[in-house]
Amino acid sequence: MTGHVAAIFRHPVKGFTPESLTHVDLAPGEGFPHDRVWAVENGPSGYDPETPVFIPKQKFTVLAAMAEVAGARTRLDDASGVLSAEAPGAPTFAGRLADPDGRARFADWLTAFLGEAASGPLKVVDARGAFRFTDHPLGQVSIVNMASVRDLSEKMGVELDPLRFRANLYVEGWPAWVENDWTGREMMLGWARAKVFKPIVRCAATHVDPATAVRDLDVVKALFDNYGHMFCGIYIHMTVAGRVGLGDAVTQPEPAS
Repeated sequence: MTGHVAAIFRHPVKGFTPESLTHVDLAPGEGFPHDRVWAVENGPSGYDPETPVFIPKQKFTVLAAMAEVAGARTRLDDASGVLSAEAPGAPTFAGRLADPDGRARFADWLTAFLGEAASGPLKVVDARGAFRFTDHPLGQVSIVNMASVRDLSEKMGVELDPLRFRANLYVEGWPAWVENDWTGREMMLGWARAKVFKPIVRCAATHVDPATAVRDLDVVKALFDNYGHMFCGIYIHMTVAGRVGLGDAVTQPEPAS
């Protein structure tokens, strides 16, 4: 069965606002463009841009650690490189995170906004061109099956916002939970091709309502109680470059012969 791309999102700053796109160009080994290329250390993380290695998300200002992060709304302007941010009770921020001064000012803005929620000191770290601050060291592009989210919503008796799962691509048209058995299989996404890497193990970040910044639901427990696993979504690795746009077909992989 073939699904289609229902939504495309990037997250320029790890933990902060998803940004919707109409299309994206994906290529092997490059990760998702402009996705999680900056992160904000909550105290020294040990990240070295000269020799980047995977750093656990607990070292950064992420929803798993502090729900208050969802209260900040950020947006990256591609043309100018300016990141804008606003939050209740805070002045607006605008600055280029490509510049040391812009990173320092954004850290100061977040420090004032997050207050005691952050242990700090906060520092914006830059991984452009070399790295991605993904939750898994080999998690390059993420996909969430919308039918799986709806099935979990029905089990929980609530309507879950799919953005709780912070995926790059959201797909309609697949049966619920079929993606959990696709590790190692190949699929087409628009004009690109990819191999499924693994299911995504979910954490406490999904407990936060992205609209209200309130930690209101134990999604991880609901996954385990209802299905015996804590998966929602899959990581894929691109094998052939291509453009993926809204409405494009995403093939359900055939079983290995």
